[in-house]
Amino acid sequence: MRILLTGANGYIGTRLLCRLVEQGHEVVAVARRPDSVKLPQKYKKQVTVISGDLLQRESLAAIPKDIDAAYYLVHSMGKRYEDFERLDKRAAENFVSCMDQTLCQQVIYLTGLISNKDSLSRHLRSRFEVENILRTAKAPLTALRAGIIIGSGSASFEIIRDLIEKLPIMVAPKWVHSNCQPIAILDVLFYLTGVLKNGEYLGQTFDIGGPDVLSYKDMLKGYAKQRKLFRLIITVPVLTPRLSSYWLILITATNYYLARALIESVKNDAICNDHRITKALPHRCLTYQEALERSFEKIQSDSVISTWKDSWSSSGHTEISAEDFTVPLNGCLSMGARLSFKKSPDAVFEEILKLGDSKGWCFMNWAWRIRGLVDLLLGGVGLRKGRRSKKKLKVGDVIDFWRVLYVSKEERKLVLLAEMKLPGEAWLEFTIKPKNDRHEVKQNAIFRPRGVFGRIYWYSFYPIHLIMFPGMLRRLVKGAL
Repeated sequence: MRILLTGANGYIGTRLLCRLVEQGHEVVAVARRPDSVKLPQKYKKQVTVISGDLLQRESLAAIPKDIDAAYYLVHSMGKRYEDFERLDKRAAENFVSCMDQTLCQQVIYLTGLISNKDSLSRHLRSRFEVENILRTAKAPLTALRAGIIIGSGSASFEIIRDLIEKLPIMVAPKWVHSNCQPIAILDVLFYLTGVLKNGEYLGQTFDIGGPDVLSYKDMLKGYAKQRKLFRLIITVPVLTPRLSSYWLILITATNYYLARALIESVKNDAICNDHRITKALPHRCLTYQEALERSFEKIQSDSVISTWKDSWSSSGHTEISAEDFTVPLNGCLSMGARLSFKKSPDAVFEEILKLGDSKGWCFMNWAWRIRGLVDLLLGGVGLRKGRRSKKKLKVGDVIDFWRVLYVSKEERKLVLLAEMKLPGEAWLEFTIKPKNDRHEVKQNAIFRPRGVFGRIYWYSFYPIHLIMFPGMLRRLVKGAL
C-alpha cells in the first residue's frame, strides 16, 4: 500500500514510519523540514519525503493523489495555550481538503482517551473536534483513543522521570489520585498498524490501553520502585491547574503550554470504556512496569529513536516559517572564533556533536547554567531538555535550549537555532575546513535583534562571548582523540 504519514518526524511518527516500511508499505512522509526525517539506508527506496505544513494549505500541493491510506499524527498542544485549538482546527480542515482530492480509502487518527464527553479539558475537546472534522473526509476514519503513552522519549514518561529522579519529597495536587490506563508505545504501534487496510475498522473508534488501571500517584510510585528510590508523595487540595503547571515547568523539561494542557486533561479519569479492540485485534499489551523496563533498556543502550522534545511543537515557535530553517544574511549581528589544529578533523567534529546535556558546553559551564536559569525564570525550559542521544544528532534534535537545523559529518558542519527566550533570534554554527597543512574549526554566533533591547542584549553579552567561544574551541580540540 501507498501510505501518507503526517507528523513523520514526531515522536510516534518516527517510530511508525520504520514499522510501516518493515511491513513492506511504500510511505509518503510529510514534514516541514524534509531532512529531519531520518531513515536507515535500507529503507530509503520505500520512502518519499515531501515538504508540507498542515497549517498552510498551499504547501500540501505536492502530496500525490494515489494514496491508499493516511495517518494523522499532528497536534498543536505544545504551542501557545490560547492558540492551539485554532491551529488544531485549521490543520485538520486543510488535511481533509487535501485528502478529498486523493484516492485515499482510510484515515487513521491517534487521539486522546475520552472517558466523559461532558467534562473535557480544552486539550481533549480540541482533539475531539479534530476527530469530528476528520470524519467529514470522503475516506472513512479509524480513530484510536489512547491515554498516557509510556516509552523512552514520550512526554508522559519524561515528566514522570524528571519528577521522581529530582524530587525525594513531592507535594502533589489532588489530581494525582485520578485513574488512567497507561499503554506502552510498542502496543500503540501495534494497533496503529493493525487497523490498517481492514474493512472491519473503517468508520470505527476504539479505546486502546494497557492492562493496568492506575492512579497517577501509583505511576509515580511504580517508577520509583523500578529505580529503587524512596519517594514521599504528599497530596494537597490547593494546587490549581495554573499553579500545577508552574510546578511542572520548574522541575521537568515541559513548557508551560504543554504542562497546562496535560494538567487540565488529567483532572478526570482516563480509562477505556470500550474494549472492542481486544476482540478485534487480540494482543497482550505490556504492563506499566514492563513498559518502564523497556524504556530504561533503550535509554541505557543510547538507542532512543525519538523524543517528544524533538517535535517542533515543543519549541518556542508558534508557527514555523521557511525562514526558521535558514540562517539569515541581512539585519544580523555576528561574532566568531576560530582555531587551527593538527588532530583528526573527524575526531574534533565528533566532540562538537557531543555538546550539551550532561557533558555540558566544554567551557564556562557555570555561565551556561546561569543562562539556563534565566531562561527558566523568563518562561523558557532552560537547559532541561537535554538531548535524545549522547553521541548521535539528526536534524530536528534538541540540545538543551538549541535545535539542530543542519548537521553533516561529510561537510563537518553543525547549525543550531536558539529556543531560549531572547529579544530576537539566534543561531550557532560550527564548521571544520582544511587550511594549508592543518584544519581550522570555526564557531560563529549570529543574532537578529528585535528592536533596541535586542541590540542592548547582544552587546551586554559580547564581552562574555569573547572569552567563552575561543575557550570552547580549545576544549573541543583538546578533548578530541
